Amino acid sequence: MSIRHSLLALLQDQPRYGYQLRVEFEDRTGSTWPLNIGQVYTTLDRLERDGLVSNDGGDGEGHVVYSITEAGRAEVQGWFATPVERSNPPRNELAIKLALAVTLPGVDVAAIIQAQRTASMRALQDYTKSRRDTAANQRAADMAWLLVLDSLIFQTEAEIRWLDLCEARMVQLAQASGTRSHARKPSNGVTVEQAAPLTAENRR
Repeated sequence: MSIRHSLLALLQDQPRYGYQLRVEFEDRTGSTWPLNIGQVYTTLDRLERDGLVSNDGGDGEGHVVYSITEAGRAEVQGWFATPVERSNPPRNELAIKLALAVTLPGVDVAAIIQAQRTASMRALQDYTKSRRDTAANQRAADMAWLLVLDSLIFQTEAEIRWLDLCEARMVQLAQASGTRSHARKPSNGVTVEQAAPLTAENRR
C-alpha cells in the first residue's frame, strides 16, 4: 500500500495536519488499513524533503499543517494514471504458510485449510452484511467504502476458491501415494480430476 501517494492524494483535496490525514484516510477506506500516526509524520517528513509537500507552519493549536506542491500534484496524478504493478506481488502469508506446510513433515495441511476456510467464510459473511447495510442506507460519502467492501468480498471469495483447490490437490496427492483422505467436498465444485497434480516439480 502506498502511504506516500495516499497522503498526497488527500493533501490535493486541501491542506491538513498529520492527525487529520490519518482520520481522513481511515474514514475513506473504512479503517480497513489502519495507519500508525508515527508512520504518517515520517512519510510527511520525507515528502517535504522530496519537495512534494510544504510545511505551512502551525495552525495556532499545536498542529503543523502541510499542503501539496506542484511537484506533489504531478506525482499523485501520475500515481492515479499508472496501473498498479503486479510484477512483485505483495507477500501472502496464507500462501507462504501452505507452501511451507506441504514441504515439511508432520504438518496437518488439511487442518490448516479447514481452519482458514472457516475464518474466511466468517469474514466473507461480515463483509457481505456490512455491504448490504451500507447500501441500504447509502450516502454519497459511502461510495469509497462500498468500493473497498466490494474488493474485500471478491478477494475473500477468491481465497475460499483457492483453498478448495488446495484441498482437492491434497486429496489427489493422498490418492497417488495410496493413503486415505477425509477431506470434505470442495464448496466450489473443484474435483480431484480438475486439480493439477501436486508434485515437487509443480510446487516450484
